[in-house]
Amino acid sequence: MKLKVLKKQNNSAECVVCGMSNPMSLKTQTYELENDIIVGITTGANFHQSYPHRMHGGLITALLDEVIGRAINIVEPNAFGVTASIEVQFKKPVPLDEQIKVVGKLTRNTSRLFEAEGFIESESGEILATAHAKYIKQTMSKIAGEEFTEENWFLLKDDVKYVDIKNVDFFNEKYF
Repeated sequence: MKLKVLKKQNNSAECVVCGMSNPMSLKTQTYELENDIIVGITTGANFHQSYPHRMHGGLITALLDEVIGRAINIVEPNAFGVTASIEVQFKKPVPLDEQIKVVGKLTRNTSRLFEAEGFIESESGEILATAHAKYIKQTMSKIAGEEFTEENWFLLKDDVKYVDIKNVDFFNEKYF
């Protein structure tokens, strides 16, 4: 299902998931879509592998953690989360050198905590991994000891207007 991009989220300089200055980063581009869905789009490279042609499970977890954790920004643009717990189910190998989508949605939001869930889908629409996570809300200054500056938190503009998510029904079914 093609979903309209409502907003593009910032990238960082050094993050392993979205960092643009980190040569080992997945350089994920993250978008807020209609229906309160967040999506990160990336392509793994050989240095992201565990076994040949497969992304490392730790990086799969990092992708899910980062992207579904950003779902809070749809309703609280200045909120950040520190992961309290994450449960990942690895369904199929996540390929390298193929674009993947990491899709998430906020499922619970309180004054101090939030929860989100999501999945990684292949270009053909196969669900490769799923996750459910709980986060503690904190300010960036509390997390990092300082606020983000434009040098380490910035918007990379592009012309993406729609993103095709093949498994939008995931959020209507019970996976956990």
